[in-house]
Amino acid sequence: MEFDRTSGVFLHLTSLPGPHGIGDLGAGAREFLSFLETAEQTYWQFCPLGPTSAAHGNSPYQSFSAFAGNPLLISLDRLVDDGWLTDDDLKPVPDFDPHAVEYERVAEYKREKLRAAYERFDETATEDDRAALAEFRDSEPWVEDYALFRALKQKYDGVAWIDWPEPIRTREDDALDEAREELSEEIEYRVLVQYWFDKQWQAFKEDAEDADIKLVGDVPIYVGLDSADVWASPEAFQLDDQNRPTAVAGVPPNSGDDGQKWGNPLYDWGTLADNDYDWWARRLDRLFGQVDVTRLDHFQGFLEYWAIPTHADSAAEGEWRDGPAYDFFETIRDRLGELPFIAEDLGFPDAELNALMDEFGFPGMRVPQYADWCQDGNTHQPMNYPKNAVGYTSTHDTNTFQGYYNDLGDRQRECLHYNLGVDGDDIHWSMIEAVWRSDAVLAFTTMQDLLALDSHARFNTPGTAEGNWTWRVTSDGLDEDIANKLGTMTMIELR
Repeated sequence: MEFDRTSGVFLHLTSLPGPHGIGDLGAGAREFLSFLETAEQTYWQFCPLGPTSAAHGNSPYQSFSAFAGNPLLISLDRLVDDGWLTDDDLKPVPDFDPHAVEYERVAEYKREKLRAAYERFDETATEDDRAALAEFRDSEPWVEDYALFRALKQKYDGVAWIDWPEPIRTREDDALDEAREELSEEIEYRVLVQYWFDKQWQAFKEDAEDADIKLVGDVPIYVGLDSADVWASPEAFQLDDQNRPTAVAGVPPNSGDDGQKWGNPLYDWGTLADNDYDWWARRLDRLFGQVDVTRLDHFQGFLEYWAIPTHADSAAEGEWRDGPAYDFFETIRDRLGELPFIAEDLGFPDAELNALMDEFGFPGMRVPQYADWCQDGNTHQPMNYPKNAVGYTSTHDTNTFQGYYNDLGDRQRECLHYNLGVDGDDIHWSMIEAVWRSDAVLAFTTMQDLLALDSHARFNTPGTAEGNWTWRVTSDGLDEDIANKLGTMTMIELR
C-alpha cells in the first residue's frame, strides 16, 4: 500500500474521556474525532482491541482473543440509547478518577450493567433484534468458540485452559457438546456482548469516516497462551499431543541483558502454510473490517523468531528459527488484497528484514527517543528519517517525550538542541515539528506529548506488571488551541 504524506495522533481508547471510569465507544470517542478534525489530522492510532484481564496487568497485548472486542470499551450510554439499559440502571455512578483507569472498580461496575442489559435483551428483544444477533453469529464464527472459552474459564474459576480437565483441554467432541449445553446461558451472554461491541464499533467507524479520519489498529504477532485462539485452534501452534506448548517466544540475550522469555506459544508455520495461513487470514480479515491501517508488532518474527524450550530456565537456551517471510505476505495479499501494514522494526537494523519490508512497501518506525543525538546521521534523528518510514515523537511503550527530555544527560541534551536548532523552550512542540518536517511519509505524536506531560503520564513500561495502561485525557485536555496549533503545523509541513 502506498501512503500519502500525512499525520496522526496516538491515543488508546481506554484513555478517552467519559463518565464510567474508562474510555469507550461513546461520546468521548466522538469528542476526540472532533479534536482530530480541528487539528487537520488524518489518522487515529490505538492499541489492540481485545478483552484484557487483571491477571495480565490489563495489557491489550495479552488478550483472551485476537478476534473479540474488550467489553469494557462498550458504551453504557449507547446501550441506554438502544433501550437495553435505562438512565436509572446506571446509577449510582462511582466517583471514578478522570485521569486514570481504575480497572478493578471499572470492571465491577460495567460488568454488572452489561449483565443487566443482557437480562433485558433476553426478556424484551424483538424478532428483528434476535435476527440481527443471529446474523452476527453467522458472519463471525469465531464468536462461538470465544464465548464457550470464556464460559469455561468462569466455570473453572479463571484457571488457564492448559490446566482444564483433559477432554475439555484437548477439545473432545462429547465434552464440548456437554459444556455447550451446561453453559448455554453464559455463552449467550458472551455472544451478545460481542455483538454489542461490534455494533458500536461499526457506528464509531462510520463516524470516523464521516470525519475523514482513518483508524490505525495493532496486531501483536503473538497471542496469549491462555486465549481462545490457542485453545480453539491448537493446530496453528507448536503444541504437544496434550495441547501444551513445546516452545515459547522471546528474544535472545545481548550485551547488557539476559534476553527475555515471553511465554507466548509459537506458530506452527509449516501447518499454517499448508492451509494458506487460514488462521492468520481470518484474523487479519476481521481487523481489516475494523481499521484502515494495521501496525504489525515485532515484525522481525515473520522473518525469523527466537524459540525457547518451554521448560528452559533462561532465554539463552533458545534458537533462531525461520519464519514464513515472503510466502506469508504473498499468500495473505492473494487472499485479502492490499496490505495496509506498518512494520514495527525497532531494534532490528537488518538488511534481510529491510529487504522484506521493501518488497511489500511496508514503512518501518523511527522514534527520536532511541537516537544518539551526538552521532552524525543517526537513523532515529528526525532529519535522517527515510521516506518509507513512520516517525513518532513517542510510542505506547516509551516514555513521554517530555519525560525522556527531562531524563537526558547534559551532553545528549546539548546535541539535541544543536540538531534541532532550539534552546529547549516548548521542547515538545520542537520535536513534533521536527518529526512533521522530516521526510517520513507518516508522522505521529501522542496526546501526552501534545500536552507536554512528563513521565507520570507514561502509558506503559515494558517489563513491568503494574501501573500501566491507565492514563486518561480529560475533555479539558482536548484543547482547541492545541488542536489549532497542530493543524497549522500540519498544513505548513505536510500539505
